[in-house]
Amino acid sequence: MIEITPDSPLTIGSHTFRSRLIVGTGKYARYEIMEQALELSGTECITVAVRRERLLDASGRNILDFIDTRRYTILPNTAGCFSAEDAVRVARLGREILSQLNNPGADWVKLEVLGDKRTLLPDPLATLKATEILVNEGFQVLVYTTDDPVTARRLKEAGATSVMPAGSPIGSGQGVLNPNNIRICLEYLKENDSAYPVIVDAGVGTASDVTFAMELGVDGVLLNTGIAHAQDPLRMAVAMRAAAEAGRLAYLAGRIPKRLYATASSPTEGVIAARN
Repeated sequence: MIEITPDSPLTIGSHTFRSRLIVGTGKYARYEIMEQALELSGTECITVAVRRERLLDASGRNILDFIDTRRYTILPNTAGCFSAEDAVRVARLGREILSQLNNPGADWVKLEVLGDKRTLLPDPLATLKATEILVNEGFQVLVYTTDDPVTARRLKEAGATSVMPAGSPIGSGQGVLNPNNIRICLEYLKENDSAYPVIVDAGVGTASDVTFAMELGVDGVLLNTGIAHAQDPLRMAVAMRAAAEAGRLAYLAGRIPKRLYATASSPTEGVIAARN
């Protein structure tokens, strides 16, 4: 029997994971559903917005009470920040909180610096500025950015641990709108460094979006709304897990080339015609 070579783990800076799915913790109807969905997704890394008003629900319950910090590596994020200065301040706050919890996620941050509240698209100039500041302060910075390859390359040059181009706007559920740009981002970012982690972040709506992203060759997918706002978040969590695994396997297997015309699955070349 032919053995399939085991896949390498996902390595992002000093962190290593078996799962290539990073899952957010926002937007769930209840923390109890979030807790179950995280487990079913198979993720080992979860993002948490560290602003105080985002840590507490309407009843004053703290989201961290529903997260097993021994099981998951927390990736603090700067969601809701619209300036480099605000994002840097929130990143520092996240490091302080996780240091108190003795969670290994205290040394890194998912950086978001948004341009406006309508599109939630990143501000490229402010994002680059915040990246430079946080890298100089010793953070491992995972950067949410547009799918612009030139911006992606500049963020890597600034010291970003991982560049994370958006598939489509946050929470839109549109999937990967511009696969060609993602392919160019991969080419730019992995040039001379094939192990550099590139993660699609934002816009995933369903399992096929995750599979498609993984088949492009990205190293992982970060999502939140696709699970949290599904009609059945628990079933969707299972689907997203399977989709990430299937997409990765398909990428490693190598798809057949696309052709304009049909190719017979039972070729006739070399076949000797039977005689009556």
